Amino acid sequence: MAPLDMRSFLLSETNLYSPNCQIPIELKVYFVSKTSPLTTNAPSNDAILIAFGANLPTDEYGAPAQTLKAALQRLAKDGDISIDLVSSFYETAPVPVSDQPWYVNGVARVRTRLSAHDLLDRLHMVEAEFGRVRRERNAARAIDLDLIAYGQELLREDGGIQVPHPRMAERAFVLLPLRDVAVGWRHPVLGRTVEELIADLPADQEIRKQPES
Repeated sequence: MAPLDMRSFLLSETNLYSPNCQIPIELKVYFVSKTSPLTTNAPSNDAILIAFGANLPTDEYGAPAQTLKAALQRLAKDGDISIDLVSSFYETAPVPVSDQPWYVNGVARVRTRLSAHDLLDRLHMVEAEFGRVRRERNAARAIDLDLIAYGQELLREDGGIQVPHPRMAERAFVLLPLRDVAVGWRHPVLGRTVEELIADLPADQEIRKQPES
């Protein structure tokens, strides 16, 4: 299947986020088996990667997958973040195990001149616009946007930015969609490829690809 690029968004004048935005209502999500030269020439290890997820519906957008598609559109709206590739959407059991609804998760590969700090601030701003209220850790949520990698940068600030994301190497809901958009990506701290990390995941993490609509 062909990868998703921003030109594939521009199919109609109607969109999920805003009547003034030229991004359409249909954000098509494709399984991506390799990086496409159509969208980016950057090596996988230089990729800027955003993980997204949700397990609660919203009044405005409905099911979690629709909220996440709208949030991706919102990220691209200002023109300083280019979404190059979007993974398939995956349905995943909560981690740690709980009675919450299953999540919808994915990863987007982006290009931007924003610094890692500014990009994280933008993600938090979009979360707030979409109704995210940060309460206890691992609570159910209508939207979650995480900066999981910013090229080879290593950032660790107490109570602040953590890049690469400290738990990403342990999470199937991050690694499987990451592989969709950055085959061969190597963790800048652990020195292991995404494929090697996936092979070492515990068997009890339930995950399945969401059927495309």
